[in-house]
Amino acid sequence: MEERAESCEGQRSNVSCHNQEYVIPFLDPEEPFPPVERALRDPNGLLAAGADLSPERLIDAYSRGIFPWFGEDDPVLWWSPDPRMVLYTAELHVSRSLGKTLRSGGMRVTADTCFVQVMEGCARPRPGQDGTWITEEMTDAYNHLFSLGYAHSVEAWAEERLVGGVYGVAIGRMFFGESMFSGARDASKVALVALVRQLGRWGFPCVDCQMSTSHLASLGAREVPRAEFLRQVRHQVRAAPVPSPWRFDQDLLGTM
Repeated sequence: MEERAESCEGQRSNVSCHNQEYVIPFLDPEEPFPPVERALRDPNGLLAAGADLSPERLIDAYSRGIFPWFGEDDPVLWWSPDPRMVLYTAELHVSRSLGKTLRSGGMRVTADTCFVQVMEGCARPRPGQDGTWITEEMTDAYNHLFSLGYAHSVEAWAEERLVGGVYGVAIGRMFFGESMFSGARDASKVALVALVRQLGRWGFPCVDCQMSTSHLASLGAREVPRAEFLRQVRHQVRAAPVPSPWRFDQDLLGTM
């Protein structure tokens, strides 16, 4: 989540990429995913290419611990890294400086009020980047998921200006984080903290952060073996979902 955009160039692979005994398949639209245990070790987690970004394919992918990540010139690439970066809702860490920002009341947080704008914020290249992995194709696909009640956004506002946000996919009581952006100091962290605390209240045990970054580790995320992560996913995706659109508890910010 978030810093995938910064590392995409180094991780992209041609679909013929392989390790000693396995060449990743190019999937037809109706072809199922291979077992995640066949994912490459280098680049970590590359499992397959091809298929499409239909809602059915994306929901099936996330339910199996798989997510898409590819650049503008790539085919659709599917990943399931091992280990997996996970932020357990009970392990959220709020630093002293972030706590001060939360208590200042300078930002308010909403959910599911401007999904496309949050994706657009996440798609803006970071300093030193030329492009983004959040292409028009990805935006259209996740906006479709949002209309179906599976994708969600969390927005951080300074007065009436959108200054940060997070988006991802929820299936059952499992949340799969995709990306976040910040246009003001700590704005993305404020959005993420609000999300994690609300998810904890709703009975979500964790947020899938996908790949390890120091930014996420500072908030309490840690790496777990893929097999352990998948056991959690298989259980949680069968739970009853929270109705859409999401609305956060009114007292949530006051508890931070």
